[in-house]
Amino acid sequence: MMSFDYDQDFDHIDFRKNPEKYQVGRGEQGVLLVEPYKSEILPHWRFKTPDIAEESSEAIYNLYLEYKKNKGFVGMDMARKFLQMGYTRSRRYANYKGGKKYDKEGEINEREIDEEKAEAARIFEEKWIKVREDETYLAMKKEHRNKYESGKT
Repeated sequence: MMSFDYDQDFDHIDFRKNPEKYQVGRGEQGVLLVEPYKSEILPHWRFKTPDIAEESSEAIYNLYLEYKKNKGFVGMDMARKFLQMGYTRSRRYANYKGGKKYDKEGEINEREIDEEKAEAARIFEEKWIKVREDETYLAMKKEHRNKYESGKT
């Protein structure tokens, strides 16, 4: 697996038209760079309360299904990244007041569990798992990597 190339010209690449330039990367890498998907998904990404997280994760999951229907792996993977990011961000806010893990001195702040944010994280995690375990997604991810990412460093 090649490392994520942050040196690409993200301002000028349309990854729908150029899926060969897309790299899956690790976790959420590139989630706020890859267009037009970022602009399509980001407006739906919210996690402040469980109700908002439910609405947000459902909207993003529906975009995932639309990308899947159109055989658009890049969009599918970007929806997965936003769902994952919904989980990780709301989990951070659930664990640390104000979402701040570190204090000014670089020490880890004490955990204070916010049950509302923890529930928002659980909602995103449910959809994220659904996507990352989807057989079609897994097959398309493998195909994408074999076709475009194998042999590159």
